[in-house]
Amino acid sequence: MVVKTKQSSEVESPCIRQCCLNEEDVCLGCYRALEEILAWSSSTLEEKKAIILRCRQRRSALDNRN
Repeated sequence: MVVKTKQSSEVESPCIRQCCLNEEDVCLGCYRALEEILAWSSSTLEEKKAIILRCRQRRSALDNRN
């Protein structure tokens, strides 16, 4: 049996399969903007890290509104 492990150079997609875009085209499941979702597969490691950071910031901002 071969066990594959993720390399430390990979960034896992934040998608949690609860996709629902709000009026600003931000997914309420992972907090990525539509453009970020579409660009994810072709993004570099650094771009993915930046997307993850923006997701966290969006989530925090949206949570603080409620």
